[in-house]
Amino acid sequence: MINDHSFYLPGSRTGVLLIHGLTGTPNEMRGIARTLNQAGYSVYGVQLAGHCGSLEDLVQTRWEDWFASVYQGALILKKHVDEIFVAGLSMGALLALQYASQYPVSGVISYSPTFRYDGWSIPRWSKLAGPLLLPPIYHLNLFPNRTFDEAEPYGIKNEPLRARIVHSMQSGDSAEAGLPGNPWHSLYQLQRLSRQVKKNLSKIKAPSLSIHAYNDDVADRNNSQIIYDRVQGEKKLVWLHNSYHMITIDNDRKQVISESINFIQKHSKVNMNDHPQTMTQHSSV
Repeated sequence: MINDHSFYLPGSRTGVLLIHGLTGTPNEMRGIARTLNQAGYSVYGVQLAGHCGSLEDLVQTRWEDWFASVYQGALILKKHVDEIFVAGLSMGALLALQYASQYPVSGVISYSPTFRYDGWSIPRWSKLAGPLLLPPIYHLNLFPNRTFDEAEPYGIKNEPLRARIVHSMQSGDSAEAGLPGNPWHSLYQLQRLSRQVKKNLSKIKAPSLSIHAYNDDVADRNNSQIIYDRVQGEKKLVWLHNSYHMITIDNDRKQVISESINFIQKHSKVNMNDHPQTMTQHSSV
């Protein structure tokens, strides 16, 4: 049984739905969630299906299950707000974009969007072989427990922070820092999700903000360029120069937060002073 680690921070009638990445947890979004809430916004951090449990729990889910979690999270948040922004980290950014291509949102924010694991720390053989080998491995149900294990620098340029995160990952508590590796079967689901999102990018008319580390070790900056080139609404692309993949917690996190708040303020259709709510944290709704 997987425990629910989603969270809700009540604020104004403008809501922000935060979506974590593949093998990640809602905890990786709590820092930016607190800051957005302090700025006055209602925030819901969703927990994706199969996450915060065992490797076997994750492998049993497909990208459609992860998207269903996003959809349900949006329904929960909409009970408390008049508009929503969707924001995701890494694979979570793709789920945010998929949602924005199907449902009305006031804006969509992509943090280190990842269509492919093609950053400089990813082995060349993996970049070449993955697209060819993962489909038959999945369909023949081969190696369901095999993972592509993360390696230095683990998406984090800040060395003291990296050491703490690695310790948490290796502690065995997947609800705290996620799983230490990406299951091959789940990487195939990412391939499927990536194809779907790319097809739908031109349907996104809502304002879009993409933020990416220029030297991302996990996902090359071209992942964000693809979004910028294809979405149809007002758009902005920001490069960061002192972080790696996990930009919401790395050295440039203050710039990430500032860009996010400015974007929401610019595109919000709701008066922040309308229907204020008590700023009290709840673990779930």
